[in-house]
Amino acid sequence: MVVRLLQQVRILDPVNQRDVCGDVLLDDRSILAIAPHIDTYPDETYCQNAQGLILGPGLVDLYSHSGEPGYEYRETLASLVAAAAAGGFSRIHLLPDTQPAIDGPAVWQQIQAGLSQNAQNSRVQVGAWAGLTQNLGGTALNDLAELAASGIVGFSDSRGLTHWPLLQRALEYLQPFNRPVALWPFDSGLGGQGVMRQSPEAVALGLVEQGAIAETGPLAMILELAATVELPIHVMRLSTARSVEMMEQVYAQGQAPAFKPTASVSWLHLLLNTTDLGSYDPNLRLDPPLGTPRDQQALIAGVKSGAIAAIAIDHTPLTYEEKMVSFAEALPGAIGLELALPCLWQQLVTTEQLTALELWQALSTRPAEILGQTPAQLVPGQPSEVILFDPNPVWTVTADALHSHAQNTPFLGKTLQGKVVTHLLYDRPGD
Repeated sequence: MVVRLLQQVRILDPVNQRDVCGDVLLDDRSILAIAPHIDTYPDETYCQNAQGLILGPGLVDLYSHSGEPGYEYRETLASLVAAAAAGGFSRIHLLPDTQPAIDGPAVWQQIQAGLSQNAQNSRVQVGAWAGLTQNLGGTALNDLAELAASGIVGFSDSRGLTHWPLLQRALEYLQPFNRPVALWPFDSGLGGQGVMRQSPEAVALGLVEQGAIAETGPLAMILELAATVELPIHVMRLSTARSVEMMEQVYAQGQAPAFKPTASVSWLHLLLNTTDLGSYDPNLRLDPPLGTPRDQQALIAGVKSGAIAAIAIDHTPLTYEEKMVSFAEALPGAIGLELALPCLWQQLVTTEQLTALELWQALSTRPAEILGQTPAQLVPGQPSEVILFDPNPVWTVTADALHSHAQNTPFLGKTLQGKVVTHLLYDRPGD
């Protein structure tokens, strides 16, 4: 058993609202002690001067896409987990749109078997969402009771679902199982062929616009349905200022449903907006599309206020051929598991738009709570599900620097600042 002493590390504990500097003594499995100074420790303890480094709970990603099974040419489970570990994630949760889809226990069991062969998985716990409907977006429900018993974290089709009678029936049926249901408010009929948020920039660039109503219309329906059931409903991928207002109104209501719906935003929508699309970079072709500057600021404010509970990565690996076409023809999505923390820290924490604790809450504590999990805490006796983050090193995003097989990111070739130094869940000194 290896014991490690981190001396004068910055400790971020969002559960207990602590942001302090001190010494932390821990072994492979648990935190042994936290104090302003620790002078007594076992022989052969590995001591590290950790001034300027940040110790926080491992990050929790609400939803991301796996290439395996079915799309291994995009991403394998091994590379996905390696990317998550490199980015500081100790828990990730797969969306069901694999091939075959996670619409029955057998597929989830197949994924678990693949994960058991991956040694890196000792540092990353992997869960999965199961599809609500057959063929993900179909007109018939899956065997939801069988799926609930298989150990999945919740239900999501990972796409816009606007068959409202079917959705209402599903929500009513799922109440006894108390599993979260993640819904993306998107109406393809209202969205049409739009690839860019309606804005002056879209007109200037000659790209087909998508109005905010494609999101806010179905969001209104989802919130109405949420008020009729006692079920944890999560709204995915919010991207507009009006959506943030609608979530704020839900939380301001005196008579709230037994389970208030929660919401999340993709990390890239906090960093970029329509003014960043002048290069026509197909890696910025996203679903939903990037918002306007007003949308971006409202989303950041929503994270700060808690109206948006979590920041999701929505890691979407795609091949060079699927991305390197015209902006409108490119498949939507970008990778982000190993890029999100340094980018968000530099753009939002360094500029004081979010505090360090607010960012860590949105990336760790709140996602765990949405999933009904116990958030990791930095207190003695708790498992050492923690990461060590250095906000100072400068590095260039290259294919060799990435653990993911995919390279579809707008940051490829660019210089970032900040890196996860060590993932302390079962790490050894020198790993």
